[in-house]
Amino acid sequence: MTAYQTLTVEISGRVALVTFRRADQLNAMNRLMQGEITEAFEALSGDAGVGAIVVTGEGRGFMAGADIKEYAAQTAPEFDTFQAAGTRMYAAIENNRKPVIAAVNGFALGGGMELVLCCDIVIANPFAKLGLPEIKLGLIPGGGGTQRSVARLGRSRANFLLMTGAIVPASEFIAAGLVNEIVDVDRLVPRALELAEMIAAEPAAAIEGLKALTAHAVSGELAVGLAMERDILGDLYRGEIGQQRVKAFADKSGAQVKKAGR
Repeated sequence: MTAYQTLTVEISGRVALVTFRRADQLNAMNRLMQGEITEAFEALSGDAGVGAIVVTGEGRGFMAGADIKEYAAQTAPEFDTFQAAGTRMYAAIENNRKPVIAAVNGFALGGGMELVLCCDIVIANPFAKLGLPEIKLGLIPGGGGTQRSVARLGRSRANFLLMTGAIVPASEFIAAGLVNEIVDVDRLVPRALELAEMIAAEPAAAIEGLKALTAHAVSGELAVGLAMERDILGDLYRGEIGQQRVKAFADKSGAQVKKAGR
């Protein structure tokens, strides 16, 4: 396993736990961390032994956006390079073959919330807060926040966050559908790992197919999505697991019908 300076990757069974380790900076993302996140998630996506990924932060922050000290010192070309590298980093999470569960333990602001928006399932503790406060710097999000926030929250909620820079408790995102659960502080990572283990125990082809299908449904053409769905279902139906389970269910149903007709 690669040794990183700004994060750790721990694998137990078929579940990987990625933890950001810049607690003294509320896990603010610098260029080194950005590159390490990309490398870690791209590696996990191609690891056949991993079935699901949990991502969280050390200390009081999940990820408090970009490292502003480094951000402010960038030249214009360095800024452009950082933004381009960010596109690849967020894609490594959003397009990861494995489901990614965010365990939001504290502030997820700016780039941190953009990272959350790339995850498939989101749980948080009662103290977690999310926001896209770039407008306070006279800027806008540059890691997909304007687009993914609308897709995940709706345009009105997204406009509120983007235009006011509000920092909102994670519990308020339950109704919007972004956050799935709020759990106690000491249960956050264990609950995320529990969900990851449950998902990783299912057939990988089915889980990866579901992730691809729900991602397509957000912005793709319905006809294309329906065709994808039919193709994936057909492959699963013809597979050994699908054949065994369908036949077992049919045999059981037939026996129950005969019994009821007596």
